[in-house]
Amino acid sequence: MRLLTHPRPLMGLTRSSRPMQAAAAPSAAEEQAWLEQARTLQRAVRAGRTQLLLRGKNLGLLCDDDTLPAAVFFRASASELGAHVAHIGMSLSERSPAQEVARTAHLLGRLYDAIECQGLAGALVGQLAELSGIPVYDGMALNAAQLTRLALLLGPESALADNRRVALQALLLHSIA
Repeated sequence: MRLLTHPRPLMGLTRSSRPMQAAAAPSAAEEQAWLEQARTLQRAVRAGRTQLLLRGKNLGLLCDDDTLPAAVFFRASASELGAHVAHIGMSLSERSPAQEVARTAHLLGRLYDAIECQGLAGALVGQLAELSGIPVYDGMALNAAQLTRLALLLGPESALADNRRVALQALLLHSIA
């Protein structure tokens, strides 16, 4: 999962305008913040006190098919926190004119608080992130390895699938709430 963003303060951290590399691991401070957020969510679920922490947030899901497992997983995880998730069919490609990409990115930045891109070329995702002014995720829900690693750090008290959902929700909260 790559989180591509514009510079904006985030829970005491400053995000860089440079896209994170696909293979780059989160910093120790980022990982600790994500884990703490995930543990807070976990405790709330166990106590029956879940909250709609993303109420009023609009997320875009750019993918060809929103019925695929990763798209359904992203939508369900974000919706549980109160976010509205809209499927956006993509007609852009790496060969799209720069002006068309820029217009689309600016429009997406006005309509959504964040965007999850699934199945788009990395270069195109990077352009959208650079030009939209909002957090743009490059296959956040597709990166089973990173979500599973975070889920395992949450412990065996909950099912792995539940921990993966909580890990994804923590990543969302960390970047847009």
